[in-house]
Amino acid sequence: MSAEYNESQIQVLEGLEAVRKRPGMYIGSTSTRGLHHLVYEIVDNAVDEALAGFCTEIYVFIHKDNTITVKDNGRGIPVGIHHQKGIPAVEVVFTILHAGGKFGGGGYKVSGGLHGVGASVVNALSEWLDVRVESDGKIYEQKYSRGNVLTKLTVVGETQNHGTTVTFKPDKEIFDDLIFQFDILKQRLRETAFLTKGLKINLIDEREGIEQNRSFHYEGGIKEFVTFINKNRSPLYDNVFYAEGSKDGVFVEVAFQHNDGYMENIYSFVNNINTVDGGTHLVGFKSGLTKTVNDYGKKFNLIKENDKNLSGDDVREGITAVISVKVPEPQFEGQTKTKLGNGEVKGIVESIFSDELAFFLEQNPQTGKIIIEKALVASRARDAAKKARELVRRKTGLESTRLPGKLTDCSDRDPRNCEIYLVEGDSAGGSAKKARDPKTQAVLPLRGKILNVEKARLDRILGSEEIKAMITAFGTGISEDFDIEKLRYHKIVIMTDADVDGAHIRTLLLTFFYRYMRPLIEEGKVYIAQPPLYRVEKNKKHYYVYDDIELEKLYEEIGRTGIKDVQRYKGLGEMDFDQLRDTTMDVKHRILKKVDLNDAITADEIFSMLMGDKVEPRRDFITENAQYVSNLDI
Repeated sequence: MSAEYNESQIQVLEGLEAVRKRPGMYIGSTSTRGLHHLVYEIVDNAVDEALAGFCTEIYVFIHKDNTITVKDNGRGIPVGIHHQKGIPAVEVVFTILHAGGKFGGGGYKVSGGLHGVGASVVNALSEWLDVRVESDGKIYEQKYSRGNVLTKLTVVGETQNHGTTVTFKPDKEIFDDLIFQFDILKQRLRETAFLTKGLKINLIDEREGIEQNRSFHYEGGIKEFVTFINKNRSPLYDNVFYAEGSKDGVFVEVAFQHNDGYMENIYSFVNNINTVDGGTHLVGFKSGLTKTVNDYGKKFNLIKENDKNLSGDDVREGITAVISVKVPEPQFEGQTKTKLGNGEVKGIVESIFSDELAFFLEQNPQTGKIIIEKALVASRARDAAKKARELVRRKTGLESTRLPGKLTDCSDRDPRNCEIYLVEGDSAGGSAKKARDPKTQAVLPLRGKILNVEKARLDRILGSEEIKAMITAFGTGISEDFDIEKLRYHKIVIMTDADVDGAHIRTLLLTFFYRYMRPLIEEGKVYIAQPPLYRVEKNKKHYYVYDDIELEKLYEEIGRTGIKDVQRYKGLGEMDFDQLRDTTMDVKHRILKKVDLNDAITADEIFSMLMGDKVEPRRDFITENAQYVSNLDI
């Protein structure tokens, strides 16, 4: 490829303003999520070079002092004097908002990132940033601080290489936490490598005591992505379907494979951006899949003439799919780029995908038969689930004001003020009812472990008394009937014992919420209560501590001599109601952890691994993570 990329292609839209004053507008937040977003923005610039065909490898270093270096072997950001600004183009990119090769100047056909705000925003939110460009036999360097230029662009050496290296230190004045998490970066970089076929991304952690490195390189691209997502499941057929094609400048890739589960897992991307709310490309995939499978089934008499057509839900039961499109001028709905709005993309995806799928099914009749049979069983089960839902509505008053008998409700009727505690067992439930604030806190005791929804269809799930009680108490409905506007409590608090059984119940509940009431997690309505592990009494004072490390710290502070009593709580039922109130339910003193959905793909991987049928991945997970468990009750 010989596409020219120089200073004339860097176009300026507006100056760098207000980033430091309102960082959340540009990177989402100043929490851990925002901190890691800085890395993604610089990596996305390197990936744009890969998408353009000029970069094959990216290195991301976490240095000992928690600074970051991102190095690529692309063409190098242009260093010539910019025609409008009269300063080097690389300086324009790092100091002026909405400046880059992504605005019709011919630098890139497609790009991800924040439309040119990436590099300048990272610079503005860094205590210092250093950029090195290798091109035309020279090494150029420039240094910045909090968005301001510290040194002029200078030649500091000679080289035969080409590319860009950016090193930066996030600003402690901006971010709540400056510690980078290897696993968070690993997940995002792995996903990026899957979506950029052939690109190698290396992540190296140099921090003392936790040194590690990973490389991600997938020649199979999204086909390997589907295999990876399905690794904790049992695929129904060996061959992963894959199709690619382009039309009117839009490049389309689709891969899918069915497994023996009941959930659909579809992930869609535009220019490597995860469009979590879908859009026209996802609509094109769904309509193409439904129509093509039905046409194939009718053509080969797998679906009888008198049978009704399979619905989209039937065809997609148990599917794992990745749809990735590259669009020159993407139009996203909303600031967060989570839904594609380009109308023309629907027809392009549907056309390319349908043609390839029809050919694939005819070439692989055994796979075609498996897909149809799976969908037919799903159709019959869906009819049963519909009847079960109607039965649940009639029996439990799902759509009425009647609440489950074991629910101890609160008196306030404003959901914004209300919270519900899900408590295991009648003993802990009794304590919780006495410990609660009756105005705003409701208590729902759950007997035993709820059904593992990972291994059950909706009709069976709706037969579970504990699940019906939750559905009715929340008021939201379930699955496709779910409506978060009807939620009766804006905090759902899972309060279980601090032991293995309690952890299992927590996981079962979270699996249920994630699979059938996901907006509860997405909108931050689910919390985990943190009851103390010990109560220590000395000199008529008592202290509550939450783990063994905290206990040792307390001993150092108050001394070990003269301690009257150390109580180890085996379960919530062992706590007096006033102790439960003071430590775990009183809003002034309690500790709640919000359940946060940072990455749907990672969440899906964990739930399917922990709660699915495959034993091997679960055993490997436990073996790998056992070293990090400081306390375990069995």
